[in-house]
Amino acid sequence: MTDHIAGKTIVITGAGGGFGRLVAGKAAARGALVTCGDINGEAVRETVDAILAAGGRAQALVADVTRLEDVTALVQASVSAHGGIDVMVNNAGIMPLAFFADHAAAHAAWSRCIDINIKGVLNGMIAAYDPMMAAGRGQIVNLSSIYGNFPVVGAAVYGASKAAVNFLSESFRVETRGKIKVTTVKPTGVPATGLAGAIVNPAAVVGIVGHNMPEFMQAMGAMGEGNLAGGRLDPEEMDYVALAPEHIADAILHAIDQPWGVSIGDITVRAAGDHFIL
Repeated sequence: MTDHIAGKTIVITGAGGGFGRLVAGKAAARGALVTCGDINGEAVRETVDAILAAGGRAQALVADVTRLEDVTALVQASVSAHGGIDVMVNNAGIMPLAFFADHAAAHAAWSRCIDINIKGVLNGMIAAYDPMMAAGRGQIVNLSSIYGNFPVVGAAVYGASKAAVNFLSESFRVETRGKIKVTTVKPTGVPATGLAGAIVNPAAVVGIVGHNMPEFMQAMGAMGEGNLAGGRLDPEEMDYVALAPEHIADAILHAIDQPWGVSIGDITVRAAGDHFIL
């Protein structure tokens, strides 16, 4: 089969960890020329050091996605070092789940969520627009979430930020038809990405699990203690309960690994036995 990743120039935000680090490593291993940005300079350099040690090609830049100039510099670094930008992966994001009743503790995190999850994605699209249009082709991959599918309690701001990503993505796709293709990736709950570290009130997860909340909490507790039984941690089994980050990274790569004339518009990957109702 033809490999449509080898040789592509790919820019990834939030590449210091989580999905971003995985996508960077997997893409570089298949011959992509990767430019990694993250607000955490040490973390993104670790990502690139690992790629270089494995024989891949990558560069690291400190980039705050809330600053358009930082994201523009990230894209220009790809153009300068690798000759262009084929794919822009707007991955950086945070997940400050909280109820409106938590506003005193949550407001600052909500404001940052709006800046990173909405403005950060918009900045990435703007930064990539001119070089992609000049080249006559390109791809935007925006990380959304199943939280953007429908409003639920406990995720008003986070869900709204991901719904905004969906709107931005579709509008951009329509406007750039035939020049830039757009993929929206909607991860489900993936415990090992570090996103949960931004949650303000853990009880706010009730909005995405609904009536499955008691079983979900029991399963997560058992997973944390290393006592989750049977095939619930085996992706070969139908009651697989929670995705590993690699499954989402592979979905992102699948969307990139297509002929230029084929565009995967949106993609959601679930564990067959997950508890999420959205």
